[in-house]
Amino acid sequence: MGTSRIRRGLVVLLAVARVSLTGCSTVKSTDSQQVSAPVTDNPWVVAGQTSAAGPSGPRSGVADATLTAENGDGGAVDKLALNAIADIADYWNGQYAKTFPGVFKPVTRFISWDSTAPRAQAVEFCRGSTFQEVNAAYCSVDKTIGFDRGTLLPGLVKKFGPMAVVMVLAHEYGHSIQAQAKLNGFFTPTVVREQQADCFAGVFLRSVAEGNSRHFTLNTTDGLNGVLAAVISFRDREPGASPDEHGTAFERVTAVQIGYTDGATACKGITRAELKQRRGTLPTSFQPGDKDRQLPVDQPDLALVAQSLTRAYPIQPAPAFDYGGVSRTCPKVTVTQPVSYCPTTNVIGTDIPSLAARAATGDRGDLFSATVGGDYNAFVVFVSRYMIAVQQARRLGISGADTAGLRAACFSGAYSTKLSRPGSDLQLSATDLDAAISGLLMDGLAAADVNGAVVPSGFVRLEAFRTGVLDGEDACLKTYK
Repeated sequence: MGTSRIRRGLVVLLAVARVSLTGCSTVKSTDSQQVSAPVTDNPWVVAGQTSAAGPSGPRSGVADATLTAENGDGGAVDKLALNAIADIADYWNGQYAKTFPGVFKPVTRFISWDSTAPRAQAVEFCRGSTFQEVNAAYCSVDKTIGFDRGTLLPGLVKKFGPMAVVMVLAHEYGHSIQAQAKLNGFFTPTVVREQQADCFAGVFLRSVAEGNSRHFTLNTTDGLNGVLAAVISFRDREPGASPDEHGTAFERVTAVQIGYTDGATACKGITRAELKQRRGTLPTSFQPGDKDRQLPVDQPDLALVAQSLTRAYPIQPAPAFDYGGVSRTCPKVTVTQPVSYCPTTNVIGTDIPSLAARAATGDRGDLFSATVGGDYNAFVVFVSRYMIAVQQARRLGISGADTAGLRAACFSGAYSTKLSRPGSDLQLSATDLDAAISGLLMDGLAAADVNGAVVPSGFVRLEAFRTGVLDGEDACLKTYK
């Protein structure tokens, strides 16, 4: 490993079955006080049906939609899917003409199958067999929506909650919207089409969160967090390697957030040119040797990151770095793990074994993998504590989850982009931002204030990081005051 690249990092290869959301394709510890957000063995399990922000999931006491699916079994999964499709159609029936020309035509044919069934019980969908087809899709050939009730949809419910199914089907319905609106031409890349559909899913999810869905509710904490985790799970694990490119987790979450915050007109604005501009210098595929260059989370390499930070964001007095563990005491501050900044001593302390363990996370072999391991999942937490020191030096205030915490995440995003530019001493690899947003959604440590306080909404945490990545430091200062 040379000292001129960090590109060796941030790559995790998972042997996971591919599930595509496409139109017709297959798919060392110390005794310091810890204040990081609680992490369970499975952080993506939605913590019950209610939260401080209200319920999330199917409404009780509401009659099921009258839609039917060919080959369906009439079970709970089919009902969940068809209720979602009905509400999505109702939404676009009222909203389509406000943005697009012509008259909205709802999808009227649906096909349900069980991917675990024997070959003899497989049916045809989009001119292909559904045998062992773990997928949901919109087929432009015959304008149908199909879904796997055997593995895909129940797996999403179990891992992320029922609103993940609603997200998937809102994405698929988005393909119908883009076709009706004639948004794309024959040569439009798949990745543009897919991110438009992600965006349309975000538009509908906003409507649900606002209480406008007959069958579903969505809160903006655990409910929306689960949806975003599902989006991450559908990332391209080999960015840029396939012509059937859908986008990295960072890109797909970005597209959903564009739709959620800015509406359908913004989805229409996702084009080849827009995506190219949005990507800028960010890596979109692995460079030769990237997969063999995982940067170890150890003292020498943390020192490299520290040197890079002090060059990119010089502050006086410069903080000291202690790699022997976090400070045991710090006046008037609750110490955090595995990295802590003490403003009184101006020291950033790091428990290296605990931080390294974070880099080693990842749902290997899991069909629905929303935990993206790799060195940047760890390094971004280290970076964020330096960004608390930056705020201290600039007298911005370092306490408050929705101010100092989100600024830390935003500044960390801006720094991440600097690592993608030519000539940077350290370089991102294609999955580094995915690792960063996975950690931000899981526990939010990179969006914590000096005391470890974190806003409960993963959407807000990811949005802060994304603002830094795409719009830079000035946008962080204007947005998080």
